[in-house]
Amino acid sequence: MRIQRLYFLIAALVLVSGNACQTAQRPAALVPSVKSSAPSMNGDSSTAQSNAQAKAVPASQNQTEAKTDPVAELIAQVEKEYKLGEENYKAGHLEAAKENFDRGFNLLLSSSLDVRTDERLQQEFDRILDGVNGLELQALQEGDGFAQQKSEPAPIDEANEVTTYPVDPNLKAKAEAEVAATHSDLPLMMTDPVAGYISYFSSRGRPTLEHALARSGRYQEMIQRVLKEEGVPQELIYLAQAESGFHPLALSRAGARGMWQFMASRAKGYGLERNWWIDERQDPEKSTRAAAHHLKDLYNEFGDWYLAMAAYNSGPGTVQSAVKRTGYADYWELYKRNVLPKETRNYVPIILAVTIMAKNPRQYGLDTVVTDKPVPYDAVKIDYPVDLRLVAECVDASASYLQDLNPSLLRLTTPKDREFELHLPAGTKDRYLTAITAIPPDMRVWWRYHKVAPGDTLASVASAFHTSRQAIVQANNLDGDNDLKTESELIIPVAPGKHPSDEVASYSPRATTYKIRKGDTVETVAENFGVPPAMVRRWNHLKGASVAGRHVLYIHLPVAPDANAKPQIASKPRSKNSLRASASKTVVHHKVQRGETLSSIAKSHNTTVDALKENNRNLANLRPGMILVIANPSR
Repeated sequence: MRIQRLYFLIAALVLVSGNACQTAQRPAALVPSVKSSAPSMNGDSSTAQSNAQAKAVPASQNQTEAKTDPVAELIAQVEKEYKLGEENYKAGHLEAAKENFDRGFNLLLSSSLDVRTDERLQQEFDRILDGVNGLELQALQEGDGFAQQKSEPAPIDEANEVTTYPVDPNLKAKAEAEVAATHSDLPLMMTDPVAGYISYFSSRGRPTLEHALARSGRYQEMIQRVLKEEGVPQELIYLAQAESGFHPLALSRAGARGMWQFMASRAKGYGLERNWWIDERQDPEKSTRAAAHHLKDLYNEFGDWYLAMAAYNSGPGTVQSAVKRTGYADYWELYKRNVLPKETRNYVPIILAVTIMAKNPRQYGLDTVVTDKPVPYDAVKIDYPVDLRLVAECVDASASYLQDLNPSLLRLTTPKDREFELHLPAGTKDRYLTAITAIPPDMRVWWRYHKVAPGDTLASVASAFHTSRQAIVQANNLDGDNDLKTESELIIPVAPGKHPSDEVASYSPRATTYKIRKGDTVETVAENFGVPPAMVRRWNHLKGASVAGRHVLYIHLPVAPDANAKPQIASKPRSKNSLRASASKTVVHHKVQRGETLSSIAKSHNTTVDALKENNRNLANLRPGMILVIANPSR
């Protein structure tokens, strides 16, 4: 059916191919006007009778009927949203533009009028679709497409799946003695739920705990400094360990994001900016300070750190309601009376278990975990947009490493029309500032540097970058191919819209299940997960903004293009022998067992942890049952 095809096209806006968009012509406005026919001037009696009947109808009634043409009214409403979207787009407010376009499509699809049977509505639908497709292509060409950094699953979700875990009496008794001897500004208490999670993190959850402890070294000094400055217990660092494993790109099934797992609305209230280019929930230091502020506010409200942590998880309103229902302002009383959400009942015991184990590493065999070192960087404040691939070429680093240094960036482009603190590899600031001055400011999302390789010619380089030989000659003041020197760097003046490595975002084939909460809409869920509302509707067969009647939604997380993709320079064809060697690459699959770590798996297959990560999309957390790809293992 035509409506099904059209709805699929809307949902697939972010997957539109560049060539198809470039050739599309934007139709003229198709809003029809209501026309009336002039009366016939001949003597036909039937015509005269019709005219007489028409005269018998009051003019005001005709005008009312013309004014209330439902199709024309609907098209006018859709046109209004489309025009507002165009204006927002031109002003650089791309998120607002997306919302306008989405509302326009919703008006058409949720109306009682049938798009399938009305030609005017079909024409309007196609016109809006073509227009939005064209704008999306333009956004991609400017480096602002829908592709985002790949998120990492939040460890807290895995721990929350454990409703009850057997309590080892000996382990509990030992832990109670350790708690009594452990100094902590955050009160520590040993209960069966806490002991159960200690058992969990000592066995099945051990790889997750070890990985988080290893990553903690990157941020521990910074987090402790900020927590001290904000006047909250140092032990709250373990909240971030339990929530995200210290991964700035962690994303929970509920849509919470970053090391401190902020929901979008709460993050906004604590000054964390989120727009088309950046999400400061993913900025380690800014999100740490916001989390410390929020936790301090919650403590001032409840006067108890356990209740403050519970409110951090489920919201202060949920905890206040539980306190009012029971009359107890005590977390464990609320726990016993089962008046808190399941995730919140688990939340405090998880954090306490992680805190007790991390503060007593030798007793739990964690003293052998090697922690990462803080990653030093140079900072430079810029007020222009620049492609991270160009930055990488300026400082001889990889674009993925720059993304790691700048986790708040959602895309491969720094923000427009605002200042941004760009983090560079340590010791490269001066090199970057020197190299970037050779690129015109308005071309820094387009032009590139290319290191000349043996066999490169001006023609082959120009072809790879979709530019001209003459443009490269002029930009570099060259006489010809004789001036090309291996390892030298060429400025490549790429024409806007011609990046060979630009790709539209794709989505993970595996869906994340999101449990719907009170007040959720398609738009709020889409915002939390950083995906277009149209895609949420497509995945869940929804039409409007309401999720009424649904218990869960299925979300496919964005998978960004390869940040380090390089244009392919034409070279000599490979020999048959080399092709056969490539085809003979050995790949085996390994099913993760309980207790295994990346290190143990790498060792058993005579490979490296880095190779495992590279072949498995930089996975951060292992779960039993996962299937890992092992490339070229040696036995």
